[in-house]
Amino acid sequence: MGDKKQRKEKTNVMRLLEQKKAAYTPHYYGDTEAVSGVEVAKILGQNPDKVFKTLVTTAGSGEHYVFMVPVERELDLKKAAKAVREKSIEMLKAKELLPLTGYIHGGCSPIGMKKQFKTVIDQSAADFDTIIFSGGKIGYQVETTLDELRKIVRVELEDISITED
Repeated sequence: MGDKKQRKEKTNVMRLLEQKKAAYTPHYYGDTEAVSGVEVAKILGQNPDKVFKTLVTTAGSGEHYVFMVPVERELDLKKAAKAVREKSIEMLKAKELLPLTGYIHGGCSPIGMKKQFKTVIDQSAADFDTIIFSGGKIGYQVETTLDELRKIVRVELEDISITED
């Protein structure tokens, strides 16, 4: 009777990866106070350049786009707009994230959103065999290759980030 229930669980992101037979490695960072992607990368002992945050934007046209950039970098809104052929792009307001994507801030993944949006990943992702991003729930990350990710999400690589000052 002494079995403690493990707090790790499968997220919808992991289920979707498995459905498409996409290889991935789950990472669990649990109940920490980590709020930034940089802190998460540190807890996981990972290079922050290969840990990506998922950002949802709204274009002047009303379309929504998903961008993934390394946690130590910022999305360059001008480069992002150019990458998706829009005049302007702005970050989605936090209160709109859950109704639009089904995810909360800090647990947003490019996989498993309510609707599939055009997804652009910073071209630096090509420098790594695998990238790490949100598993769809705070405390969970998944690591996979771009080829495996492409089994689920159509992604393009573009130069869309700038270094934080």
